[in-house]
Amino acid sequence: MWFQNLKIVVLITLFSLLGFSSLLDEKNNVEVYQKCNPAVVNITATTLRRDFFFEIIPQRGVGSGAIIRSDGYVVTNDHVIGDAQNVEVTLFDKTTLSAKVVGTDPGSDLAVLKINLQDKKTGVLEYNLGSLSVGQKVLAIGNPFGLGGSLSVGIISSLGRDIRTPSEGLLKDVIQTDAAINPGNSGGPLLDSSGKLIGINAQIVSKSGGNEGIGFAINVKTVKKIVEQLIQFGRVIRPDLGVYGVGLDNRVLNYLKIPSEGGVMITQIARGSSASRSGLRVATKELIVGFYRIPIDGDVITQIDDTPIRTLRDISDLLSEKKIGDRVRVLFYRNKKLQQVDINLKEISGSKDLEQSY
Repeated sequence: MWFQNLKIVVLITLFSLLGFSSLLDEKNNVEVYQKCNPAVVNITATTLRRDFFFEIIPQRGVGSGAIIRSDGYVVTNDHVIGDAQNVEVTLFDKTTLSAKVVGTDPGSDLAVLKINLQDKKTGVLEYNLGSLSVGQKVLAIGNPFGLGGSLSVGIISSLGRDIRTPSEGLLKDVIQTDAAINPGNSGGPLLDSSGKLIGINAQIVSKSGGNEGIGFAINVKTVKKIVEQLIQFGRVIRPDLGVYGVGLDNRVLNYLKIPSEGGVMITQIARGSSASRSGLRVATKELIVGFYRIPIDGDVITQIDDTPIRTLRDISDLLSEKKIGDRVRVLFYRNKKLQQVDINLKEISGSKDLEQSY
């Protein structure tokens, strides 16, 4: 009898603890929302387009943003702003302010706006630059389908994802979450349970166009790095090798007697670029195969550092992880012989005039 009573007591205790834990979790959700919602804004970007009759028609897009500085700097997605002629920000108290675009970076899908907060009382989100864990609770606040101030809760589903931005840039170390993210959430904050910013919501994987439990947020470490440059320079300064070319498959390379699975035939080198004084050569002749013209007799880049190069995208992806002043080792074939050259990376200066072109 006493054993049955003990089991009843244990079950009651467990249910009580579960109920108490649930109440604590709800309390945390409420506290994070109340603390952070004043730092989240709704964004309306108006773009002027011409219709079939050449009349100017305004088109509006909506998104979200996060206030990251008390002097009115707001971070959002580049694709929320696009090429808008007018951007407005609505605060949590429904005040609408005109916003200045400080800088955009399609490569990382981030943008920074500046608003005049005057005496408005808003919040400011703090960065959490510490480590994250799969299974960790996260919260998203934003403007899904124009419904401002919406909260959704989930977990970190995975870390270290790589995704493509709308401009085909490569974003690394992206956070995957099952917190509900819908159109209009883009640019809004992904928060930890203490209300600190861990990411900027950017994309979803969806067949329906709405939330299906697979959302992606740009890691706050990337956000901080990009935002600092946008505020300081109005743009992101990245190294550029300054070579342009055509990706060749193994069939063409076999014909050229180059023992590689793929490579990039150099067709152009930009004046003043990192590669302009490297000694690399561009193609000067072309081979006609059917309806295609294939450049030949130039240098074929097959590897940079330890990364195989098959397309120009491979080069841009590799350079996205580099910084000005880094030195890279470029392996290339010239006249069927493998050679290498070390190149110091710098930002391409001025317009991309071509120093060499076939």
